[in-house]
Amino acid sequence: MLDPFGRDISYLRVSVTDRCDFRCVYCMSENMTFLPKSDILSLEELDRMCSAFVGLGVRKLRFTGGEPLVRRNIMSLFRNMQRHLESGALEEVTVTTNGSQLGRFAHELYDCGVRRVNVSIDTLDPEKFKAITRWGRLDQVLEGIETAKRAGLKVKINAVALKGVNDVELGDMLQWCGDNGYDMTVIEVMPMGDIGGEDRVDQYLPLSMVRAKLAERFTLTDNEYKTGGPARYVDVGETGGRLGFITPLTHNFCESCNRVRLTCTGTLYMCLGQDDAADLRAPLRASESDEPLVAAIEEAIGRKPKGHDFIIDRRNNGPAVSRHMSVTGG
Repeated sequence: MLDPFGRDISYLRVSVTDRCDFRCVYCMSENMTFLPKSDILSLEELDRMCSAFVGLGVRKLRFTGGEPLVRRNIMSLFRNMQRHLESGALEEVTVTTNGSQLGRFAHELYDCGVRRVNVSIDTLDPEKFKAITRWGRLDQVLEGIETAKRAGLKVKINAVALKGVNDVELGDMLQWCGDNGYDMTVIEVMPMGDIGGEDRVDQYLPLSMVRAKLAERFTLTDNEYKTGGPARYVDVGETGGRLGFITPLTHNFCESCNRVRLTCTGTLYMCLGQDDAADLRAPLRASESDEPLVAAIEEAIGRKPKGHDFIIDRRNNGPAVSRHMSVTGG
């Protein structure tokens, strides 16, 4: 599938639920109102939806949330996607998780053909972790990550850079990742959704500053490594690991965007930072044939925008889009 700018759309990120067992301060309000179950695609509908995208050329599939592993019977969807891996239609199925449920599901994920997981963890300080996630327990997440490693899953740690919160420990986190064989990606705060009393201007830390600070301690060498996502990677000389930077504000990654995002309600967002969307649930439910769904997908890809317009400063301190990251699919 080619978009209007000649980009091959080969990567689908799917939010299987808007629910999460954490309430991270940069992601959502503590008192969230979640979608009614009737609005959510069933697991069978998600299978059919993902399979339609695979038939159109999607090669990489990532399940996100919310927290994807809190959805009841979610492993049946992973098992069903295994047929596309075995046929060669899909190159990989991956998952982004907060790690709280990895202790339960890591071995089963591996058995279903998953080989990589991204775990969101912003600090190794238990009290700070609890403050950032509001509801999370660091020990549970670390145990889950260790279980994933033993199961054979390659682990990448995703950390959102938060000014005055975890900026002083990103170097220690990078060393910890290197010591344990994990890659790491640092992400800028994204202006999405109402997060309650938190102020994203106060949270926002440009990754140019993060890289400069890390370079005082580590030898960082640019490389050409790609995973299909927006991160730009460097080799870390002292650990032998890799460090990625996702910079939607200081250096957007739109020129090479190869992905679209499907919400748990069947809404397709062609761009993370734009409101234009396509309702795929209606054509999916209107016919047992996939023809109307395929036509709707192709029409949507035909109007994928060139890029997003994220800005965070004192004049632009509200959300760029009203929906939360947990709704959009990471």
